[in-house]
This record gives sequence, C-alpha cells and structure tokens, in this order.
Amino acid sequence: MAEKIEIEKASSSSQDLICPLCLDIFDEPTILTCGHTFCRKCLKKYDLTHQDIDHMVCPLCREITKLSANRVDDLPLNVSINESVDDYHAKSGGMNAVLELRQKCTACKLQQDAVSFCRTCNNYICDKCLQPHQYMTMFEDHEIVSMEDVIEGKVSIGHQFEKCSIHKQENKDMFCDDCKVRVCLRCVVVGHKVHNIKNQSDFEHELRRKVTALAQQCAAKKAELEKNIQNIEEQRHEVHTAMQKLLDDVRQAYSIKVKELEGNLQDLIEQINELKRSFEDDLNILKSKDRQRIKSICSSITLVDNDRLGHLETDSLSAHNLLCDELGAMLKEVTDRTTAEVITKKAQEKRFNPADATCLDLGKISEPIDHTSTVAITEKAQKRLNPADKSFLDLGSISGSASKLEIIKCIDLRRRMFGMTAYTHTSVAIVYGSDARGIDIIDTAGGTERYTNIPRDVGYKDIVFQRDSALCVSTSSTEAHVYSPNGSRKATINVDKTGNYLRLNRSPSNEILMANGAKKVYIYDPTGSTLKHTVPTKHRTWQVSSTRSGLIVTSSCYLINPNVVTVYDRDGNAGESLQAPKDVYLYATVDEQDRVYVASVDWKNRKVVIRLYDLDGLNLKERVEFKALDMTLGSTWCYLVSLSPDLLAFACNKKLYFIKVSL
Repeated sequence: MAEKIEIEKASSSSQDLICPLCLDIFDEPTILTCGHTFCRKCLKKYDLTHQDIDHMVCPLCREITKLSANRVDDLPLNVSINESVDDYHAKSGGMNAVLELRQKCTACKLQQDAVSFCRTCNNYICDKCLQPHQYMTMFEDHEIVSMEDVIEGKVSIGHQFEKCSIHKQENKDMFCDDCKVRVCLRCVVVGHKVHNIKNQSDFEHELRRKVTALAQQCAAKKAELEKNIQNIEEQRHEVHTAMQKLLDDVRQAYSIKVKELEGNLQDLIEQINELKRSFEDDLNILKSKDRQRIKSICSSITLVDNDRLGHLETDSLSAHNLLCDELGAMLKEVTDRTTAEVITKKAQEKRFNPADATCLDLGKISEPIDHTSTVAITEKAQKRLNPADKSFLDLGSISGSASKLEIIKCIDLRRRMFGMTAYTHTSVAIVYGSDARGIDIIDTAGGTERYTNIPRDVGYKDIVFQRDSALCVSTSSTEAHVYSPNGSRKATINVDKTGNYLRLNRSPSNEILMANGAKKVYIYDPTGSTLKHTVPTKHRTWQVSSTRSGLIVTSSCYLINPNVVTVYDRDGNAGESLQAPKDVYLYATVDEQDRVYVASVDWKNRKVVIRLYDLDGLNLKERVEFKALDMTLGSTWCYLVSLSPDLLAFACNKKLYFIKVSL
C-alpha cells in the first residue's frame, strides 16, 4: 500500500514539472512576471514571433512581462521548480524516465513494471499477468506485444486513457471545457452536469486537425514568401541594370568632354551610387521583413505542432489554443508583392540627357513627371540633376523636388472644436464641447455627417478611433469610456485629476494614450482595462503621440511658457526638448513613417509655421521648414493630426484645414 502511494505521488509530482508549451519536463524553467513558468528555449521560440515589441505576453494569462535588451536571456530562473526537476531526474534516472520507465501493470493491483501490452485487453501487463495470457485457452486469441517494441516505436498501441483517481475503474475519456480537465463518465454525472463536456478523443482529434491545417498553411505561406523574395532579387537585378545604364551613359558623355570635368564627374558618379545604395537598402528592408515572417511562422509552428498534444491539461490547452490563434492571424497577413516593382520602375525611369555640345557640362538626370501618389519608399528615387551655371567648371548636383504644404480645403465648423482625431486617410472626427455636443465626421471634400453610435447629448473632450473601429472618448479631466463599434460601452478608465481635459491618442500598436496636463503620460491596452505604462515627463503634457517603435512624442501646448515638444522612451528617458519663443505654442503629430510634424502657432502675429523633423534617437532633427500658412486663428488651442504620409489636418476654434504635403 505504501509503495502504491509513493508511486502515485511520484506520478503527480512529475505532472507539475511539465512545460505547458512543449509538454516535456522543464528545461531551464524560466518564470514570467505573472508567475507562470516555461522552458527558456520555448520562450525564445515564442519571442521570435514578437520581436517588434519590448515586452512578452504570457501565453496562459496574457499578462505583460517587460523585456530588457537581452530579452528572454535576462528573465529569471524559477529556482524552486529547477531544484524539483533536478530531484526528479536523480530519482527517475533521466528525462526519458517519464516516458519509458514508469509504466506499471494496469491489469492487476500489484503495480509491478509492465513487460508487455495486450491489444485485446487494452492493458499493460506484468510478468504474472503475462503467464495466463500465454497458457490459458481463454486468452489464446489475445494479441500481445513487448514493451521494448512499444518504447522503441516499432509498434503503436493507440491512445490509452488514464484511470479516474476518484472512480478507479473508469477511464478519463471526456473533457470538461469549463474546468479545463479530463473526467470520467461518473465525474460528469456527479460534478459536471451543466458543464460543456466533450469527448476527449474527438477534442484531441479536432486540435490535431487544426494544427495539421496550420502546418499546411505555414508551408504554403513560406513558399509564397520565398517566391516573393525571389521576385525581389529579380527586381534588384533590374535596378542594377537601370543604374548601370545610367552610369554607362554618364561615362560615354564624359569621354567626349574636357578632362577638367574629372572631379565633377566623380561627384555625379557618387550620387548615382548613393541612389543605387538607397534602392538596395529599400529592397533589403522588404527582403528582411519577409525573412522575419518566415522565421516567425517556423518558430510558431514548431511550438504548436507538438506530438504530445494528447496529454492536455489546463495550462497546456490554453497555451496551445492561443498559439494556434496567433499563428492563424499571422498567416492572414497580406504579402507585399508590389513595392519591389515600384522601386524598379522608379530606377528605370531615371534618364541621362547629354548637354548641348556648346556647354561645358555633361548633362542632367531626369525622369517623367509622376502625377500619382507613390509609396514612401520611392521618395528617395524622385531626384533631379540641376545643371551648373555655364560659367563654372561644375556638372551640377542631384537634389529632391521642392518641399511644400498646400491647403486643399478650409471648412467652417458648426461650433468651437475641443478635440480631433483621424477617422480615415481622408477624414477626421471633430469633438464639440458642452455648448454644441456630439461628434462630426468631416472629409477632404467638405462632406459632414454626425457620428451616432454613442450618446450624442454628452460634451466630449476628446476622441480616438482604434483599428477595429472601436473608440475611446473622454468626458472630463479624469474619465474616459471605451465603446465597441456597435456603440456598447466596454470599459471605463479613470486617471488622477490634474487639468481641465483628458486628451487621447492611440499608438501604432493600438494602445490608448492619455494626457491631462500632469507630468506623465498614461498608456492603456486597447481594451482600456489595463494600465500598461505610466511615463514620467519633465513638463506638463497635454497632447501625446507614439512612433511604431514605442517612443512617445509630447506637447505642452498653450498652457506652458516656454512651450516645448519632447521625445521619451517608455522608461521616461527624454531627448532634448524643442522650445518655442514666448507666446508661440507647439502642437506635434507623428505620421505613419515616424516623421514628426510640429506646428508653431504664433498667436501674437497670427501665423502658423509647420516644420518636419526626423527622429535621431530621442532627439528631433529638423528636416524641412515649410512656408507660413495663411490660416485663421480664433484660439490658442489647436490640433494637428497626420492622416497619411501626404495629408495633414489642422483645426483651431471653428476652422478645419486639410493640408497636402509635398516632399
């Protein structure tokens, strides 16, 4: 009896040492912030599919664990479980003991080691049980296989149901979806009457079928991405050919010009090589993205496609279901098949026009006028060679086209605006305060419609739409509400009281960003139920935006003198602030390419100047200062929003402007 208790205890303890992801004994058990433990190698595989974020979402409970620069390698070891694993290996004789050495006879009560398996009885049998199977006529038709053949994989014995610990004679051949445990038929009747019960074999077959389908989709997606990479390489060859032709044309023209132009020729060649390197970098980025997606898909399917899915318990079921869902979403991502061709077309459109024979000049590089909107990656290719003055011994220089802003539509708002956010790439949502109430959707053609999916008689302070058309609206300096697209309220968010209004935005990863004049920024998950970060700021903050890498761009707007714009990381580290002169107010926005636009509103002189900045670490490096725009300023409170790489929206008091960007 004591021996039986000891065996059951050992079996139970080994189950506590199983990783929910690989379904094997823990190898370097690593603990997350939430307390769940996994093999370090399993977490590394899982992390490969999430390299673009600075944290890890637990596969079991979805709680966030912040990662350092070394990511999984810096996560702590679960010392307690690690010691238990070492003890278990010492007692059981190694990792394979759980699979090979523990199997006991299931045909009798002696609990001796099984030496054979009877396919007919569906039982493991010991030496004593084997004898009647060999000599008694009632067992002469029974099919016996040796344990050696079973362990070595020479024969398959099919699925073996575990006996119920409460009802000893019953098989645990059913699965309770509510409790996430396997149960026998009598357990269902006694304790799981109203629960969702599934046949264990059917459930495991369904999961296996799901994993098999995902594996097939992975293979297809991998083949598709590899084909796309091959296409990128073909386009690279075309780019090289076009650039070589451009270089050959320049060399041919040079051969009939005077030798004094040698130095200028080298400058022109270098600029062409710079164009080539630029196109090369763009193609490498596309290729790298597809390679990373292949790596992520392979890593995910390695975790999901596990041949031990038959041993399902609570954590394992949850983890593998979540991994399957994540992998399914990954496979639905659209493969970029067009950008590489666009780069090639731009390279092929470059032309070398020889100069007139009477000029001491080689000529210029030109291209047809493109009246269509191009993707951001081709901006570098839109270059011109400006001929040098004929009195100078110079070829000229390759430069970009003139950068400018153009107001394409000015719209009178029905009342004073309080907040604004992007609704589509060509429209905005405008929020009115308590004197007008409600939300208007306004597009670049001037079309206006009321947004009616949420209560209209509320004086909202600000609004932001999420990618799934859910929205978050603030109603005071401390409270905001999250609504689903159909208008049902999903969550209420409350923050510390500081200013008069709670300003909203969202990050590229769909987080909800909040600022209310305090020296901090609040970052909530997309549902509004979890405060993920509180970022401390050096100045009182009223508006906030985010880059794709998670950097935070803050504006102190009109209530602080001097007015500043500052970039922070998620830990509160700050770059050097942009500082405006007295009575000039700064409003910032980040576009889809992580470029930062800052509107300087000179209230005294009634003038608005917009500047474009590139991010240099945590600092802002000025790229373009556009000419001042002719706009009506009825208030010091303004809003600047990026709708697309070539379209901005600016609102102040009762005026809304749509502004086209040309770079």
